[in-house]
Amino acid sequence: MSKLTKRLIDGLEVREKDYFEWDDDLPGFGVRVWPSGRKTYVAQYRAGKQTRRFKIGIHGPLTVEEARKEAKAVLGDVARGEDPQMDRATRRKSLTVKDLCETYFEAADKGLILGKRGKPKKASTLYVDQGRAKRHIIPLLGSKLVQDLATADVVKMMRDITTGKTAASEKTEKLRGRAIVEGGAGTASQAVTLLSAILSYAASEGIVQHNVARGIKKPAVGKRSRRLSADEYRAIGKALAEAEGEIWQGIAGMKLFLLTGFRLSEIAGLMWSEVDEAGSCFRLDDSKEGASVRPVGRPVFELLATVPRIAGNPYVLPGPRSDGGYYTSLDEAIGRITAKAGIEGVTSHTLRHSYASVAGDLGYTEITIAALLGHAAGNVTQRYIHHLDSVLIAAANKVSGEVHRMMTGEGGKVIELPRRA
Repeated sequence: MSKLTKRLIDGLEVREKDYFEWDDDLPGFGVRVWPSGRKTYVAQYRAGKQTRRFKIGIHGPLTVEEARKEAKAVLGDVARGEDPQMDRATRRKSLTVKDLCETYFEAADKGLILGKRGKPKKASTLYVDQGRAKRHIIPLLGSKLVQDLATADVVKMMRDITTGKTAASEKTEKLRGRAIVEGGAGTASQAVTLLSAILSYAASEGIVQHNVARGIKKPAVGKRSRRLSADEYRAIGKALAEAEGEIWQGIAGMKLFLLTGFRLSEIAGLMWSEVDEAGSCFRLDDSKEGASVRPVGRPVFELLATVPRIAGNPYVLPGPRSDGGYYTSLDEAIGRITAKAGIEGVTSHTLRHSYASVAGDLGYTEITIAALLGHAAGNVTQRYIHHLDSVLIAAANKVSGEVHRMMTGEGGKVIELPRRA
């Protein structure tokens, strides 16, 4: 037995059966090593004649010092005559789906919820997830006790979202802000996927025995064919040029969507450090498909040259009321700008699909288009960038140039962004 340190815990061997390593500085504080290699911090204590173990968290996302601090708090409660494990069990019995969602996002904000490739979810991804939970999951299931949640409840939620029960157009806290909440099969499928992730977290924390959302057959989502016509591109271009009163981040973000076909989270969370003008690409550190090198056309860099850089803020689209955050109302800005253009049914996916359609109109192959969009199946830029970079950059340049031409009726000049007052 010795004092637990990161180096000691990292070096603990895996055995056929689980075992404990205890800390000599804080009696009752230890780490449990599982045959899978997973290591879990615990606080062990006596409650009457029974020995109880309070699970603190997983080694890795939680540091040894953070776990030690939590263990001190737990063991302090024991010294005052409390039973933390029993209290936790009581709290779990009264935990609602709304409470669980809040707990999940609190853990995610601390980097304890891991996404693809074992990395914490990006803030931009969590922003989308939180909106999905707030506007679909919580209104339909928020008041239900987690322990009473059944597969049938999740299926009913999925059907209700599909039929538009949660669809709405609501005002947000932002000035002139409005969120367009849509239903449909795609939205329902995404909500079930998120709820399943939240319940998987709950299962890992011992809150529920199993994930009742796992294995549910989701609605088939037909190929979304909505794309912008040349006239609609031109109408949006005029709306962007005449968007008086619209915050500049919304204007710049919409243009970036149109000229790149990137995902919402990739545009919202884009950092200046990821912009490589010399290489004619963006080097995204953690997109939906992991680290990604994405070819970008010249009109995009002409646009970025007009975007103000805010000292101390790493984001291309900084939050107007945040010292170091990013602009979180980009989807709402899209709704306002397209409404001004007199166009209905346009989402961030519409802009992405339209970019792909323009590329198809120009004769590019599916694998080239997939690489431009950053699809996993077409992640050519990761494996063959040294061979195909000039081809892909030329394609990105031509597609963004055509989009720009349809928006402005011009060949090369990008509409200037309004300067900050």
